[in-house]
Amino acid sequence: MSKFNADTIITMKDIVREGDPILREATNEVTVPLTEEDRGTLIAMMQYLKNSQDPAIAKKYGLRPGIGLSANQIGLNKRMFTAYFTNEKAEPQEYFVINPRIISHSIGVIFLPEGEGCLSVDRDVKGYVPRYERIKVKAHNFEGEEVTLRFKGIPAIIMQHEIDHLNGIMFYDRIDKNDPFRIPENSVMDSF
Repeated sequence: MSKFNADTIITMKDIVREGDPILREATNEVTVPLTEEDRGTLIAMMQYLKNSQDPAIAKKYGLRPGIGLSANQIGLNKRMFTAYFTNEKAEPQEYFVINPRIISHSIGVIFLPEGEGCLSVDRDVKGYVPRYERIKVKAHNFEGEEVTLRFKGIPAIIMQHEIDHLNGIMFYDRIDKNDPFRIPENSVMDSF
């Protein structure tokens, strides 16, 4: 039985931190259609992201802002995550992503010049994290329908960061250990 449901307010005390073995495990596929328990958990995860981006609520509960949250980050070995961000037109984008897999990607890579962060990592990690500029993802949505999603730019980075979580990979695993600020091959940074 999950400790999370649609009415749960997830706070930073619920976020698993680096060093916990669950963050290094490949997560288990989720049964589709979703159980009520999994639906409730996903709703609570999405609400964390929305709460964390609202300055008043974030301050009240001491939340660090997040744009993606995977189930293993709240201690559940389940292949699902939520993402909440605005697109280039400042329109909110909300994703419930279940059993995702990247089915194709660009040759070109991008990275965030300021680096990536993570709710499970309480320290500042410097370095470029190379990500595919464009990806196509096959997954199930909240209704249990199989969908194909296409992302480019920052949304593609967000999705790859969360899919990495589900595969037991931390963002800093992708930073070049010998030269953290080396521009990745096939970089298309001028696209930002």
